[in-house]
Amino acid sequence: MDRGGTSIDELVDAGAARPMRADAVKNRQRILDAAAEVFATKGVSVPIDLVAARAGVGVGTLYRHFPNKEALFEAIVLTKVEDLVTEARNAATAEDPVGALFAFVRRFAAEAAMKHDLFDALGSAGIDIKSRCGTRIEELESGIDQLLSRAVATGTVRDDVPAHEVVGLVVGMCDAAERLGGGADSVQRFIGVVCEGLRTHAPQR
Repeated sequence: MDRGGTSIDELVDAGAARPMRADAVKNRQRILDAAAEVFATKGVSVPIDLVAARAGVGVGTLYRHFPNKEALFEAIVLTKVEDLVTEARNAATAEDPVGALFAFVRRFAAEAAMKHDLFDALGSAGIDIKSRCGTRIEELESGIDQLLSRAVATGTVRDDVPAHEVVGLVVGMCDAAERLGGGADSVQRFIGVVCEGLRTHAPQR
């Protein structure tokens, strides 16, 4: 779906070379917000024109920011991962370390479940989103590790589950809920089991 043979990497580099005007920044954010809403409610196969209409911009404006649907998918995922990194850092100063950890895990699961179709779409286009998000994923795991450390220090959360395994558990529960045909409520029920399993009163093997 590339336009003119331009790769996403080239477009990212070109965009980084020149700052956008304030109105362009606003248009880009409006497009991202609209796309996230449209893809979440109608699926990732919707025509790109629908995203432009929801954002209140012309299709030409959308393509100036995102030359193809994959670039738009990628931008949504990257933005959400960055948001989660910020949320994890903010949660690390909460007065209730255990509550902060579990609240963040639930928030992370909600975002991961909503973005599952986007990951699949990027994968089908040959885009390795894990590589593209590499640094941000490391920052996210670092944030979760900090939340875990604070919660473990209270003596009520087990100390043998590292951050990358928490990420794996969240993603696995989202996949399981989808395979069983469940929605957001199912995801949160599964994540509740994960949270209970992280408590020290859970049987350890």
